[in-house]
Amino acid sequence: MRLRASFVCVAFLLSSATLSALALASEPSDPETAIRQMVRANAEKDLPTLSRLMAHDADIVSYTVGGRKYVGWPEFEREMREEFLNTKKIEIPITELKVWTKGDMAWFTMELDYIRYVGEGSDVKRTVLPLRETGVLERRAGRWQLLSWHESFRSAQLGGPLASPSASAGSHRLVSDSSSTAMPDVSGEWEILEVEDEKRYKANLDKSGNGPYTQHDGRFVTTSFTERLWQGTWQQPGNDREGGFEVLLSEDETEAKGIWWYTRVGNHKNIPPREHGGTYHWKKLTPKPAHTQ
Repeated sequence: MRLRASFVCVAFLLSSATLSALALASEPSDPETAIRQMVRANAEKDLPTLSRLMAHDADIVSYTVGGRKYVGWPEFEREMREEFLNTKKIEIPITELKVWTKGDMAWFTMELDYIRYVGEGSDVKRTVLPLRETGVLERRAGRWQLLSWHESFRSAQLGGPLASPSASAGSHRLVSDSSSTAMPDVSGEWEILEVEDEKRYKANLDKSGNGPYTQHDGRFVTTSFTERLWQGTWQQPGNDREGGFEVLLSEDETEAKGIWWYTRVGNHKNIPPREHGGTYHWKKLTPKPAHTQ
């Protein structure tokens, strides 16, 4: 019995050593490989690999699109689980990646397209998010792990048919070729779609473009209207956030497409204008009143 136990113990130690060696062999040997493995794990919905390649320090702070902030691993893990459940497929082609290394630290810049497929059968919707990322990695016990990262849109313009970039470099303003400058009557009920997150809610506006909407007790305030370019602010007391918007009203005044951004999230107020946000698609639900003779 003792001899058998010894053989079992030796076999266990040898198998453990083999598994450890295989695990070490599968670990990325350089930070670029680690980054590419993380991106592939995201696309393959491989949460265990993401967990292994990301540091779990409780005080690490990272940011993603829309000004969302993650502190530590658990909050990010919950959101990734939800994302994986809500998407049918994810594709993440990397278009540019540059990595710098010094000792046990590395940092990178990356551009990629985050492509989400949502729905079933013929109702599958494909959304492309053009993103840029920066981040820092550290080599710990021979393993490269992502510490902190920051993610934003490469452009607030995602190619909406009513929106086109202005001639001014570095600006995300929307441009209209209409000569009309009068503020139309936009009163009534509007359906608001946040394109990237596929969030839908409704707004009830007066003729000046002011009124509440059904997202965190929100409220829109119109600040200007020039040549169909509709600008304003939004506030959401329900989650303590506020920001701005800029949309281009269609010629028939039944739709508007454009962008939105944060100016404050809780106590965080130093948010670069127009950098964190997404795209809007507004559709008017209230029929346009008939013209009187």
